Amino acid sequence: MRIAVIGAGVAAPPHLRSLHDLRGEAEVAWVWGRDLARLAAAGLPASARTTTRLDDVLADTSVQAALVLTPPHTHLAIVEQLAAAGKHVLVEKPLELTLAQSERLVAICAHHSVQLAVMLQHRASPAARHLAAMLQAGELGTLLGASASIRWWRPQSYYDVPGRGTLARDGGGVLMTQAIHTLDLLLHLTGLPARVTGLVGTRLHRMETEDTAGALLQWAGGAIGVIDATTAAYPGYPERIALNCTRGTATLEAGGLRVERAGAEPLLVGQAQASGAGANLMGFDHAGHRAVIQDFLAAIAAQRTPLTDGASALEVHRLIDAVLRSSHAGAPVTL
Repeated sequence: MRIAVIGAGVAAPPHLRSLHDLRGEAEVAWVWGRDLARLAAAGLPASARTTTRLDDVLADTSVQAALVLTPPHTHLAIVEQLAAAGKHVLVEKPLELTLAQSERLVAICAHHSVQLAVMLQHRASPAARHLAAMLQAGELGTLLGASASIRWWRPQSYYDVPGRGTLARDGGGVLMTQAIHTLDLLLHLTGLPARVTGLVGTRLHRMETEDTAGALLQWAGGAIGVIDATTAAYPGYPERIALNCTRGTATLEAGGLRVERAGAEPLLVGQAQASGAGANLMGFDHAGHRAVIQDFLAAIAAQRTPLTDGASALEVHRLIDAVLRSSHAGAPVTL
């Protein structure tokens, strides 16, 4: 399958490494960027032609799909053109700056009947897939409570980069940029809560948006959950999801799963991996990216819904929006 890569900046390396691994399944036909000199230094596949004109990609009818790796505030305009040209799209998270823009992006792809996937790679880990299957089969019973902890660290120099942590470019702070992966996986496992009470603040860094967030979640079935997210926890700790259910407890930590049930030996699946929790924001393995891209390619070929499809990715945008609205209003938000 011939594909295009839109953007070759800070988000590109794990995608490009994944595409190298998948070179038997996908050929990179084009790489688009604003600066040809920067593209030349990006270590691109030999098969790729470079361009600063998106029209070159749009006009190439042999290109079936594109990976959009540009900053969030550019996604809607780029995806709208790609979808209108009949190109399937995998977009780097988040979908867009706001919930309304994200919903519009999903609707545009649906209107043009193109596949839309989002790089929410935590869903694709072997541990997450195993736990999702267990929950689907009812092996852990009914959800009683849940917690999601994302206690990461970013130095001030990270936010001194122009645009970082701003509403205009990133759409938010720790929730939209760092915690979104873990929160998406939480919802993938539990579904969207019915009621959210949130509190956010900027406690350490000089930045426009939040570096600390907490929330109380209540599901329709009565389960209660909490969110703890920050980029002010030096030196940065593995993200963690814990689900306590009527038949046992499941804990996911940095890609490793531990399930404990009365009268049974603990079940261990996968192993903990680095996730960019500290100052080295790209300090993680690209296996998750590769799995999402491979699933995206397979979904196009089979005309099925991708694992990380755009419609399901809207759920985490709804949750983040609710946390922020609740904090601003000082009152719970019903979803």
